[in-house]
Amino acid sequence: MPKAISKSRKRLKWILGVLLFVILVVVGASWYISNQIKPIVQSELGAIVKKATNGLYDISFEKVAVNPLTGNASLTTVSLVPDTIVYQKLVSQKKAPNNLYIIKLQKLSIKNFHPFKIYFDRKLEIDLLLFDRPHITMVNKSFAFNEDDLPQPEKSPYDYIKNIFSALHIKTIDFKNASFKYVNNNKATPDIDTISNLTISLKDWLIDSVSAKDKSRFYLLKDAYVYLNNYTYATPDSMYYIKASEFEFSASAKKLNIKEFALEPRYSEQEFAKVNGYARDRYSLQLNNIDFQGINLFAYIKNREVLADEMKIANGTLSVFNDNSYPKLLKDKTGKFPHQLFQKINIPITIKKINLNELDISYAEFDKESRQRGRISFNSTSGVITNVTNQLKYKKKNPIIEANLQSYLMEQGKLNVGFKFNVMAPKADFSYQGQLLNMDARQLNYVTRPLAMLQIKSCLVRSLTFDIKANDELAKGNVEFVYNDLSVGLMKQHENGQRLKRLGILSLLANAMVIYSDNPSANGKFTVAPVYYKRKPTGSFFNFVWKTLFQGVKYSIGFTPQKEAEIKSYVKRFEDMKDDREKRRSRRELRRTLREKDR
Repeated sequence: MPKAISKSRKRLKWILGVLLFVILVVVGASWYISNQIKPIVQSELGAIVKKATNGLYDISFEKVAVNPLTGNASLTTVSLVPDTIVYQKLVSQKKAPNNLYIIKLQKLSIKNFHPFKIYFDRKLEIDLLLFDRPHITMVNKSFAFNEDDLPQPEKSPYDYIKNIFSALHIKTIDFKNASFKYVNNNKATPDIDTISNLTISLKDWLIDSVSAKDKSRFYLLKDAYVYLNNYTYATPDSMYYIKASEFEFSASAKKLNIKEFALEPRYSEQEFAKVNGYARDRYSLQLNNIDFQGINLFAYIKNREVLADEMKIANGTLSVFNDNSYPKLLKDKTGKFPHQLFQKINIPITIKKINLNELDISYAEFDKESRQRGRISFNSTSGVITNVTNQLKYKKKNPIIEANLQSYLMEQGKLNVGFKFNVMAPKADFSYQGQLLNMDARQLNYVTRPLAMLQIKSCLVRSLTFDIKANDELAKGNVEFVYNDLSVGLMKQHENGQRLKRLGILSLLANAMVIYSDNPSANGKFTVAPVYYKRKPTGSFFNFVWKTLFQGVKYSIGFTPQKEAEIKSYVKRFEDMKDDREKRRSRRELRRTLREKDR
């Protein structure tokens, strides 16, 4: 028995010795190969990169590690940088690309490069090329001579490798936790954007004798995926954060999804105007499940152009608040209509169609006179916006951005409105027409009481139809307001400043002498209000639209300039009578006092 145990131990020692020897040989061979192969890899890889890029790029690295047993390898301290002298030469020859890339990383891992295929088939096949935490800089300068370029190379890269390999195939190229800097050099001052924690996965990159002509490939790839989570950008004015979560893009599907997008104010409603020092609109935006379809990746890579067939927004909220207890900053807002501001965006954008769904929009204001907060809302706003573009080549074909929307005013009245914006018109021409149906107007007291000191005691809105044509100076059109049983109460601030109280006499005068209680009236007369409203230079687009419609509503209910003058004269008479009454009361009190003294 002891002899058997001794033989087993000897056999185990022999096996372990052989394994150790093999390991030492493999490690030693890997070390030897790594040291011997570095100058070869540096020379061959550098030559391929130089030849493939017309001498534009140089690649360098510090170390090479190769394990022929596992088929793995790695390069450390890797950098790919452009030669600026060669770049300027290519520019003069009209051969320079629109984008220059600078890539630096600590380690490039090569997983499963299948050494036997290299030896027997002269085919380099790699399962995974991993760039771990790379720093990527992309510098864009668009050239006219690249305008008609295609996402396939003019000259096949196969010509650069055919003397070494019959094919070069990488199944997956991953950029993990990349930091990406975009430098836009198309203006006098470069625009720089930076993104961190970006993941990019490139699929099925192939160089062989036919891959350059394969129309199903772009840049020799079958697909590309981009993923970004929890992106945050602080706006230059230090008032907002722009946030996006779960940004996912697929090149083959031409789809982009953003789970959540937000414009988030840094300060509360109470603090926002205080920090600014003046009354300013405070925006809060939250959009969910934004889908882009038909994304043109090649257009973005070449010219940073956002080109898409369709954009869908599942739901969201937009809230605007203004604290008018602070002084207003009166600025000329001419040239700042929505379609004008869109044209000034530096990034070229064309989206053929935008589908909005279930967007809740609200505007609130704190009024310095009433010391109260007014609010108006447009709930479940849905619709379609078409031909959204700021690019001249598309604007020349069709200069009209059109928006057709449906909403519910104060969660009740159904509102249909259509806008047409002429983006080529010198005076920002636009038009809007629509209709509000079936609403209890008392719902508007949430906005009319605090902001206009007007209480709607009763009114049933049958329909409010409008058709307006406007530019940045003037709005003209018609408003047709069909309603029944209109009665209002005029308000003023109570002495203690905490609430509003009704002006009884003036309210009676307004209801009796100015306002039509019904339109059409009892005798069938229907009042159509022609609108002619001149915009104040300090008035915003939405203020312009609101004031124009408000003029039409006022005229429809009988509150014309002539009636305003008439009611003012009655008010003056009433105030004069009140003053006379007070004077007579004072004289009576004085006489009574004198009589009491004489006694």
